[in-house]
Amino acid sequence: MSMVTRRALLGGALLTGLAACAPSNQASSPGGQSRSPSGDLPTLTLGLTYVPDIQFAPVYVAHRLGYFTEEGVDVTPRHHGAQEKLLGALQTGDEDVVFAGGGEMLQGRAEQIPVRNFGTAYQTYPCVIAVPEDSSIQTFTDLRGRSVGLPGEFGENWFYLLAVLQEAGLARDDLDIQSIGFTQLAALTGGNTDSVVGYLNNDVIRFQEADFPIRTLALDNPPLVSVGFGALDQTIADRSADLAAMLRALSRAAELCSSDPEQVVQIAVEYVPTLAEPEQQQHALAVLNATTALYGDEFGRQDPASWEAMATFFADQGLLAQPVAASDAFTTEISV
Repeated sequence: MSMVTRRALLGGALLTGLAACAPSNQASSPGGQSRSPSGDLPTLTLGLTYVPDIQFAPVYVAHRLGYFTEEGVDVTPRHHGAQEKLLGALQTGDEDVVFAGGGEMLQGRAEQIPVRNFGTAYQTYPCVIAVPEDSSIQTFTDLRGRSVGLPGEFGENWFYLLAVLQEAGLARDDLDIQSIGFTQLAALTGGNTDSVVGYLNNDVIRFQEADFPIRTLALDNPPLVSVGFGALDQTIADRSADLAAMLRALSRAAELCSSDPEQVVQIAVEYVPTLAEPEQQQHALAVLNATTALYGDEFGRQDPASWEAMATFFADQGLLAQPVAASDAFTTEISV
């Protein structure tokens, strides 16, 4: 299977939902510059993973409140089809920008897809190892001989587990690694695994809502870069002002997500069909608060040292089809 085949990038972090609320027919060819129907603003189509979710709140807010147009660009959010390759629409020109994991984009680059990250959304890597509160597992080395569940050997959870093994000096065979799909809550509460790899802004919240006490083990500085915004090299070269305008609007929206999350949840109801019920809105509020904590103090900031560390780590772990220089996978030239 291709490393960039359509995956549930955010995995269990996504709620079940319906198709996108906005079409994507305005996309231009890569690097080209199309205009909005009125002809006033350049257009961008921003690709999101296939399930509408509160974690895309900055996109929904910037779209609904007109931040994109105020910054001088007409952005159309587009959710992928369930079987669509993660970077496929970027390659065909159906999308100008994709929201994806840094690791996924690095792998795409290794498969000769000229994608480059130009803004990282999560400054804190969102994964942790979760164990029951009364577990004897106190450190990563205590995982030796124990079982760990995760969706599968792909995506951010898998990259994180490999980083944990490296930190603890463990080999894959030292653990019983189980592919459990996105069932971390059921697996741990049911005693089917000793630990799980999950997201701070989803799985940890699910355990809290289930009143199941857990402890989390986290790497201080994993050699990984989380989700952000990527575009093809040609688009970055030809449309840097449009991409910067998009980032400025998203940065404004991220600030509102932090300062008034209740309002943001109500905005997201228009984009996420599953948020119609009050119970789901309360869950969404908790997820949103946990997500904004990952943004750091500068939405979209790039950390060259983290990219260098990830490129080396991925090469050492055999996660790349061919070696990729970190400088080919990201840019600092697009900023707010």
